[in-house]
Amino acid sequence: MTDLFDFDRPPDAYAVVGNPIGHSQSPFIHTCFAAQTGQHMVYEAMCVDEGGFPQALGNFIASGGKGLNVTIPFKQDAWQAVDELSDRARRAGAVNTIHVRLDGSAFGDNTDGVGLVRDLTVNQGFPLEGRRILLLGAGGASRGVVGPLLECRPERLLVANRNVERAERLVEGFRSTAGNTRLEACGLTELRGPAFDLIINATAASLQGEALDLGGDLVSGETFAYDMMYGREPTPFMTWAKEKGAAAVSDGLGMLVEQAAESFLIWRGVRPETGSVIEKVRRRLTGR
Repeated sequence: MTDLFDFDRPPDAYAVVGNPIGHSQSPFIHTCFAAQTGQHMVYEAMCVDEGGFPQALGNFIASGGKGLNVTIPFKQDAWQAVDELSDRARRAGAVNTIHVRLDGSAFGDNTDGVGLVRDLTVNQGFPLEGRRILLLGAGGASRGVVGPLLECRPERLLVANRNVERAERLVEGFRSTAGNTRLEACGLTELRGPAFDLIINATAASLQGEALDLGGDLVSGETFAYDMMYGREPTPFMTWAKEKGAAAVSDGLGMLVEQAAESFLIWRGVRPETGSVIEKVRRRLTGR
């Protein structure tokens, strides 16, 4: 674990990279984690132009930066740019956490899936074994969570995407690790009931304020609808699910904090407590 009391040196530098990035709560979250655990560090948000991630990473490392979180749209750019990948990042084809080693090399990991599973199972109290799960989207966000979801042994995991070929490629990449889970792919327009136990929105629709055009027979009075996005108000996906009779809905704020805690553990060697931080971020977003 990093020395907690060596404050004669400059603080270690960390950042989150994305575009857009102004909405990100990551700087606040990691500042809370640092204060909670006594870590000597700073954490900032960096907006990078599309196509500019490799240069931004090189500049960050050259300036002495210690680690990055990576968000939309750079998770697959990061996967290609790092020097070494963790097993879970390699399987996901996406990187959301970069640890800069002492020799200046960049180690890429993916904490999205761990964050999602911890939020669902620990914070939300929703066990995943034996469940029928619908995952909407086949981009970097989805790629990061398929592996950890499969490890929880659901009965079925269906990946649906506007571009069905992309969903099929994603599913094929995890076929060998599916075990007894029915792992399938389809297009969004092909979605039909029966209803799912859990529907996860991993598309960027909510970030853009858009609602997905989905059939109501996907939802029952026992369905839990989970949006990876978060905001001050319920997302369009959450509103749709509630109107269709879902038993419960949630945004992805808990996932954000949990994946951040996993990144923090990789960087600093200590896992922060997350419950109080989730509450602080929620109050910060809503003003209540």
